[in-house]
Formats: sequence, C-alpha cells, structure tokens
Amino acid sequence: MIVKWIKKLFKLGIALVILFVIAIGLIGYFQYKEAISEIPISEKVESVKKVDSFVPLGEISPDFTDAVVAVEDHRFYEHGAFDFISLVRAALVNLKAKEIKEGGSSLTQQVAKNLYFSNEQHFIRKVAELFVAFDLERIYSKDDILELYVNIIYYGEGNYGIKEASTYYFGKLPVELDYDEATFLAGLPQSPSVYGANINLAKRRQSEVMEALSNYRMGK
Repeated sequence: MIVKWIKKLFKLGIALVILFVIAIGLIGYFQYKEAISEIPISEKVESVKKVDSFVPLGEISPDFTDAVVAVEDHRFYEHGAFDFISLVRAALVNLKAKEIKEGGSSLTQQVAKNLYFSNEQHFIRKVAELFVAFDLERIYSKDDILELYVNIIYYGEGNYGIKEASTYYFGKLPVELDYDEATFLAGLPQSPSVYGANINLAKRRQSEVMEALSNYRMGK
C-alpha cells in the first residue's frame, strides 16, 4: 500500500512539474509576442544601427571580437540560439540555489535581452528572451549578431557600445585597439559597474580573458 502511494505521489509530482514548465513556456511566449508586436525585430535592429556610435564589425579590432567570443560564448559559431551545454550547467546551478544564479546565456540570448528585456532574472523572461534569440538566428548571420552585441552591451562608467568604451577608456577608435586594450574591454561586460570602477579587479578579469582567448585561438 505504501509503495503504491509513493508511486502515485511520484507520478503526481512529475505531472505538476510538466504543467509548471508548460505554463512558464506559454507565459514566456506571450511576453515575447507582446514585445515584438510593439517593435518588430528588424525595426529594433535598424534603430540600433542608426545610432551615431554604432560601429560595423569590420571596423573593430579582431583581437577584441575574438576575445568577446572566447570569454562570453566560445561555441558561438557552432550552436544555434542557445548553447545546450551551458544551459544544462546553469540549470543545475540554479536548481541547487533555488533561484537564477547563473544565466548560461549565449551571445544571441544576451542580444535578445538587451534589445527587449530588463536585467531582471526570472524564468518567464528567460523563455521570452529565447524566442527572440531564435528569431535573431533565423534572420541574421552570426557576424551580424556579434556586431549587435558589441554595439549595445554596457561597458561601465556610462558607456554603451564598443565605440563609447574604447574612446572613454583609451581615447581610440575600436579598430585601433591593441591586444592589451582589446582584452581589457572584452572583460568588462561580465560586471561593468564593478570592473569599470575598479582597475585591479578589471585587470584580474583581463587575465581570464587572455587565457580564454589563447585557448579559443588554439582550438580554431
């Protein structure tokens, strides 16, 4: 009798989890539809490109763009809208903490978030963000998405986009950045408010970027 009740409770628990996942998925989908109905993705992207500080990918130091991919999403050119491996790792961390501690977001997901959503970490927003990421991957190339990322991400001290950041920190255009400057800037987006105001912590982060970039280029 006890074994039967345990089995029933186990099945009920699984059913409740499935219903919860479906509910989160539906709410996230509706949030996504609401966001793109207000401003379609193509219009949103074009508005970003019209900003004076927008810089085409070909006018940015390759050391910087390689460093960004290496440290933020080293499988960026291999996976789609999301990186399954990173999501599984993040999910395990979040389940253990019973809250979102680690995002596991691909560069495409981060572009989706910065285009449409806030930095608030909750499951519904992550689902909505993922739907936008699927659209971005369908409409744009990987280089287009990387170009968007480096132009909209926050680098600390009030600087959005690589042109503002390179000008503020080094008085240079993005194409003029040397290896040291490029790896420094690539490390800032992880925690811009902290690194932008603390040179010592930023330098520690830069060391992580350099190591990631070295591994990334060896694996190419």
